[in-house]
Amino acid sequence: MPTAFPILARPHPDAIRADAARLKQAEGLRARDLAARLGISEAELLAAHAGFDAPVGMRVTRLRPEWPALLCEVPRLGTVMALTRNEVAVHEKVGAYGDLRFSGEVGGAFGRLIDLRLFLRHWRFGFAVEEASPSGPPRRSFQFFAADGTAVHKIHLKEYSDHRAFAELAAGFAIPEQDAPLAVAPSAGRPLDRPDDMIDREILRTRWFGLGDVHRFHGLLEDLGAGREQAFRLVGDDLAWQVEPHAFQLACERAVEDDVSIMIFVPNPGCIQIHTGTIQRLKAVGPWWNILDPGFNLHLREDLVARAWVARKHTDLGVVTSLELFDAAGGLILMMFGERAPEAEETASWRRIAASLPRLAADA
Repeated sequence: MPTAFPILARPHPDAIRADAARLKQAEGLRARDLAARLGISEAELLAAHAGFDAPVGMRVTRLRPEWPALLCEVPRLGTVMALTRNEVAVHEKVGAYGDLRFSGEVGGAFGRLIDLRLFLRHWRFGFAVEEASPSGPPRRSFQFFAADGTAVHKIHLKEYSDHRAFAELAAGFAIPEQDAPLAVAPSAGRPLDRPDDMIDREILRTRWFGLGDVHRFHGLLEDLGAGREQAFRLVGDDLAWQVEPHAFQLACERAVEDDVSIMIFVPNPGCIQIHTGTIQRLKAVGPWWNILDPGFNLHLREDLVARAWVARKHTDLGVVTSLELFDAAGGLILMMFGERAPEAEETASWRRIAASLPRLAADA
């Protein structure tokens, strides 16, 4: 007999709009914080406003799930801000979308500024959003969400973006029934790792040394049934070692001091967003560690970084060294690499930074 899962009662859209208006007026909360206060997902908050001119100054248009077709029109917007986040890190890049390519449900934008890897099987809902601004024209964005209602990617227009193109795309991709119910699924959560003694360490090491291409690493983990951090822990400390949780802050400071060009990846199940280049302005604000450069902002909740690892992956072009951050549940927060020229090894300056990060004792 199939397992019966309880159906959770969700607030009625009218109640969501009324409560959102009250909280917005009283506390000035943004959409993500409003949704959290209301105990719903951000996608549900937006869906409740679809087709209404809401009193909170929000106009929302729900979009057809034709993601490649829509994304291939996004270059019409001109220069925008791309935002990808997980629960611990927020990655913001300013630029124009270009060189968009898709193969089935996998694709990406392959520009120097807007550099994305997209996994569209995790994209379920999309909205065009207009929010009133107290000091200027409305803020406009396209926002995309997973089945559980959490954001996978957002595209925010700048004042100099093509706002007419935004309106045309919002109208052209609108679903006919804007008030159609939106059903979110419970979050699947991160799958548990298999017991360590079920992972063959010798095969792991052999495959690691014979990787060839760093992009095959995910396939290696799938083949062996190993979690990412689990593989780091088991492969041996000549190939991966744990460093202090604040290692990313130190790596950023040393990259600024030595003017080292780096790459920073922030993933969630539906999108990986990448910055490539030097960084300049670093600032700590409360628990947030920030990069605040023109065209690139990163915001990291350092208090939610549970563990950090340096890993050395062997490829046909030499060793590729990464700094990788994980949350308490073992979820990947962020990856940092040195920039590599095409068909070239990583720079000695990046390797020095990675090697300088303070190691934790093996039993830490």
